[in-house]
Amino acid sequence: MKAAYIMIGEIVKPQGVRGEVKLRPITSDVSRFEGLENAFFKRGESYVPVKFTVNRISPEGVFLTVEGVNDRNAAEKLRGKFLYVDRAHSLELTEDETLICDLVGLKGVDDEGAEVGTLTEVLQPGGNDVYVFKGPRGEVLVPALKSVVQKVDLDAGEIVLVAARMAQVAVYSDED
Repeated sequence: MKAAYIMIGEIVKPQGVRGEVKLRPITSDVSRFEGLENAFFKRGESYVPVKFTVNRISPEGVFLTVEGVNDRNAAEKLRGKFLYVDRAHSLELTEDETLICDLVGLKGVDDEGAEVGTLTEVLQPGGNDVYVFKGPRGEVLVPALKSVVQKVDLDAGEIVLVAARMAQVAVYSDED
């Protein structure tokens, strides 16, 4: 099931004394913050709308001012909060792209019908992503390469992997 809200950043600290905060982007495209003025904070199981102004985008993070937050003490209370957008305001994806939040929880199977496990995490070490499955074979790390990942089917809730390629590139570990 696709998430209705997508995390795009975490407020890591206040910046200065006038209520500005530094946000660590959790997105592949930091330019997505340009012109963005509305998002959500999660409170319990609800998402609360918030308005803000992006002051600047730098390699260190995104600096913004949240409406109603006018001093350092109020900004400090936002430390550790995650910023979300609704799916309608998420980045447009190409045909070959999928949001990580939509992948986590999918069932992994190989093209010979063997269960690999449930996708629990997507590592991004640089280069290509690595899918972490947990299942009957223990923890299985699979590079997210087109030669290994045959199909991602969000509707069916599964990722089909090429068994022959997995035998060559996957890393297996027992969790016992």
